[in-house]
Amino acid sequence: MAKKRTKSKPKSKPTKKGFSFKLSKQNKIILGSLLILLSIAMFFSFVSFYFTWQDDQSLLSEFANRNQEAKNLLNKFGASVGHFFMYQGFGLSSFIFPFLVCITGLYMFLGLDKKGLLSKWIWGIVFVIWISIALGFFAITRPLMGGLIGYEMNDFLQDYTGRIGVLLLLMFGLMIILVRLFKFTPDGIVNYFKEQRKTVVSEFNTDEPDEENGVVFKKEDSTPVILDTYTHKENIPKLKKEPKDDFEIKVIEEEVIEEEKLEMKVEKVTTEKEETKNIADKLVADYGEFDPTLELGNYKFPTLDLLEQHGAGTGITIDQDELEENKNKIVDTLKNYKIGIAQIKATIGPTVTLYEIVPEAGVRISKIKNLEDDIALSLAALGIRIIAPIPGKGTIGIEVPNKKPSTVSMRSVIASKKFQNSTMELPIAFGKTISNETFVVDLAKMPHLLMAGATGQGKSVGLNAVLTSLLYKKHPAEVKFILVDPKKVELTLYNKIERHFLAKLPDSEEAIITDNTKVIHTLNSLCIEMDNRYELLKLAMVRNLKEYNTKFRARKLNPNDGHKFLPYIVLVIDEFADLIMTAGKEVETPVARLAQLARAIGIHLIIATQRPSVNVITGLIKANFPARIAFRVTSKIDSRTILDSQGADQLIGRGDMLFTQGNDITRIQCAFVDTPEVDKITAYIGAQRAYADAHLLPEYVGEDSGTSLDNNISDRDAMFREAAEVIVIAQQGSASLIQRKLKLGYNRAGRIIDQLEAAGIVGPFEGSKARQVLVPDMYALDQLLNNEIN
Repeated sequence: MAKKRTKSKPKSKPTKKGFSFKLSKQNKIILGSLLILLSIAMFFSFVSFYFTWQDDQSLLSEFANRNQEAKNLLNKFGASVGHFFMYQGFGLSSFIFPFLVCITGLYMFLGLDKKGLLSKWIWGIVFVIWISIALGFFAITRPLMGGLIGYEMNDFLQDYTGRIGVLLLLMFGLMIILVRLFKFTPDGIVNYFKEQRKTVVSEFNTDEPDEENGVVFKKEDSTPVILDTYTHKENIPKLKKEPKDDFEIKVIEEEVIEEEKLEMKVEKVTTEKEETKNIADKLVADYGEFDPTLELGNYKFPTLDLLEQHGAGTGITIDQDELEENKNKIVDTLKNYKIGIAQIKATIGPTVTLYEIVPEAGVRISKIKNLEDDIALSLAALGIRIIAPIPGKGTIGIEVPNKKPSTVSMRSVIASKKFQNSTMELPIAFGKTISNETFVVDLAKMPHLLMAGATGQGKSVGLNAVLTSLLYKKHPAEVKFILVDPKKVELTLYNKIERHFLAKLPDSEEAIITDNTKVIHTLNSLCIEMDNRYELLKLAMVRNLKEYNTKFRARKLNPNDGHKFLPYIVLVIDEFADLIMTAGKEVETPVARLAQLARAIGIHLIIATQRPSVNVITGLIKANFPARIAFRVTSKIDSRTILDSQGADQLIGRGDMLFTQGNDITRIQCAFVDTPEVDKITAYIGAQRAYADAHLLPEYVGEDSGTSLDNNISDRDAMFREAAEVIVIAQQGSASLIQRKLKLGYNRAGRIIDQLEAAGIVGPFEGSKARQVLVPDMYALDQLLNNEIN
């Protein structure tokens, strides 16, 4: 029985001490300002002390007497502080203390990283002690200079080492300070004196020679080119004035070049530089860099007042009773299973509170992990999630939903400095983490996003949060959306911004795609756009869209060669499961191809589904979508299908989600943006001046359409013959080749390709591959075309 008692006692004590909260930002500002003001008070107290200490000496014992008044600038407080630090302390070196206190206050007031603060205090105290002892040693007749501590330490050291010993100790302390703090080395002093002894070279004035630093002589009517060094008087050429002593003298001799030849050489160099000057630099100097936003130069970004401040705003309500109650229940539950806790602390989020526990030595992590349901039962809460261990920390996390969750509004995350000051290419503000920090990621680096969850758990709101983030940050010239909405009701609000932000197929009536056949055509058209963009990147000799657009802005790419500014294209599919059910491989294949290759050329995919099963989210799709979002699902199997780990089944719904980008999983409360807010934003943008039409994708002709063109010579394009020659010479049948070589639009190049197919010059359409060229050479082409005429 005695053994059991000794084991149970130490386990209960640490749990009470370990529960703590971090100092808030407001309290840091208050404490920092207090320290700054205290440092100022100390400084004036010390300065005034040296002039008034004798008069105030008798008042130190009567501090509580309000009728007595000290002559110190800060009255009795200043007299007491000055006496303590200057007389009983370290003397003049005490002035370092106000400096250290002020620095500490500034660190807290400005919220700076406190890494270097400790070293400043350590070196500051070293200086205080050394200066105090030094002043006590050298100013022995004036003990006030070094303070009582400096005087007593000198007296103590001299009793054992004498004055010479104290002097040697002071020199050793000074050497430590110079070496450790100022990086002093003997080599540095040697190099310094070597630099001082270097001869200063300047042209010699024969009437006023420089006798101290050496003289540099120049013969009259000569060009200074070659340097020679003379060290003795007898070796110096004849001069108007003789130097007094032997010293180093540098003489510049002439270069034997005729004046006319020298002028010709200069002219030739200048001509070569003029010829090789970059034309792009001249264009940029004359007109500035290319600005793709000029066409809609008066475009105004949506304002924050279009978004509502839902709930109680950005603040979080902290219920101390709830925190203490949950903490005790967690501790008691673990104690029932003989699991001791060394420390526990809480981090409060908008909807979930994270309790971080440090178990006692020898406790198995798996033992705590298996108690997930027991802890949930004791807390009577839905959605308990245990993270064992938390990545990057030596703690175990227990996420407990708050009884009164706070709503995270889209306005609060859009207005945050993290989003407003973001320099990302495609910034997306999803919401707030458990630590109440705004969570912003770059879609361009994901590079594609898979979003899944059960019905009604927040997927549509999540999609609206993605689109809203981009609308608030990007100009219509910089990004285009392709919106696929099989349900026909989720994305219809974005019709208002068709001519600003949307992309569609040529001759398509609506930009929001709801028909599955058009989805297939759009995906294949995107594959063609991807191939065209890669061809442009190849010609520009760059690796990605950002480098290409940077080069185009700098006017280093010629638009006559087919180059143009390329906006980002974001494909959003609201219900992927419906497309897989109706089209299957016809949809999965181009989606997988785009996901594999389209990252570098600025095409990014966002796919959402409410049915996270393996026949919808296949291995091919998952392999190419490293960034995934899981809203609440009904089973652990669905969670593993989305995230490759469990946890999504423990979420509480209503925007509670898990985000992973291939490594750690982050729990986020998705920002809420309501349908009326989206309506206001799209109406605000749609009311402004727009482009003539939506951004047009390349034309796509499906396999079922065939080639119904008649081989009518009179209906052929005027460039038919030139296009045929280009195709036969290159032995590559593609519309993009004709487009580049003949400087035609894509639609006209596509019609010529159809005419070439009807004439038997190229083969049928083969998806994203180039068509087969059926004519081997120019002789065969001439024969074929002549036979048609005859």
